[in-house]
Amino acid sequence: MSINWYPGHMAKTRRLMLEDMGQVDMVCEVMDARIPMASRNPDLGRIAAHKRRMIALNRADQADPKLTARWAEHFRAEGYTVIETDSQRGNFLPQFSAAASVCCQDLLERNAAKGLSGKRIRIMIFGVPNVGKSSFINRLLNKKSAIAADKPGVTRKKQWFSLPGGFDFMDTPGMLWPKIDDDATGYKLAFTGTIRDEILDQEDLACHLIMTLCRMAPAALSERYGVPLERDELTIGEAFDYLEKMAASRGFRISGGGVDIERMSRVLMDEFRSGKLGRITLEAPPEAR
Repeated sequence: MSINWYPGHMAKTRRLMLEDMGQVDMVCEVMDARIPMASRNPDLGRIAAHKRRMIALNRADQADPKLTARWAEHFRAEGYTVIETDSQRGNFLPQFSAAASVCCQDLLERNAAKGLSGKRIRIMIFGVPNVGKSSFINRLLNKKSAIAADKPGVTRKKQWFSLPGGFDFMDTPGMLWPKIDDDATGYKLAFTGTIRDEILDQEDLACHLIMTLCRMAPAALSERYGVPLERDELTIGEAFDYLEKMAASRGFRISGGGVDIERMSRVLMDEFRSGKLGRITLEAPPEAR
């Protein structure tokens, strides 16, 4: 599954980020807690190599809480400041401000020593498309300032905002890397809606989601669709057979009596993305494997 979807505005975003990096003191990377590694842009490590770094494991309310805690431990061990957020409901401004202060403690102390304790800290908010970054920002501000939608590529220009406590932050458009060669990463991004559905085969996507859920959360499928799983490793053909059984269980039929695989594929993707299958994380940190 080689995905080469890199709209022109993403290339422009990368150029602007390189230009703007000198203006910020810290970078906060928003990730999808269901796929922390897959939702990281590897380019950011190079672009922000010398900046203070914070990670927000967003959509934590949809992820397995035990695995989210392990991911937080993993990233802290790598030197990042980490917070867990629910950008749909949670008021996490105090948590964000406290974490940003910890991340920038050296800078705050240096400013205080120079008599510049009132100098504002500038933060860049970054994330790949559809990790909930705009909703994250709206929750920080407690108002609808950033455009949010459940599809990739909505934010198209950088925006500056101010927070209490001496922080200013820049919202940047979601940015993927030019070509996603790793199949596992590509599918995980597609499962969560980062890659536009219009360029993907929905039946293939549904089959690969079934294969992934069989390994990571098998009970979610059998409980939701009433079709028992016989084992936790499926071939693509076996996953398609299971998809057919799910369609039959839901009563999805087409004229002539066959099952409606296309409809079932769409329903499966929608129900996974909306959290109806439960709190599921699709990848485990290295120490948990």
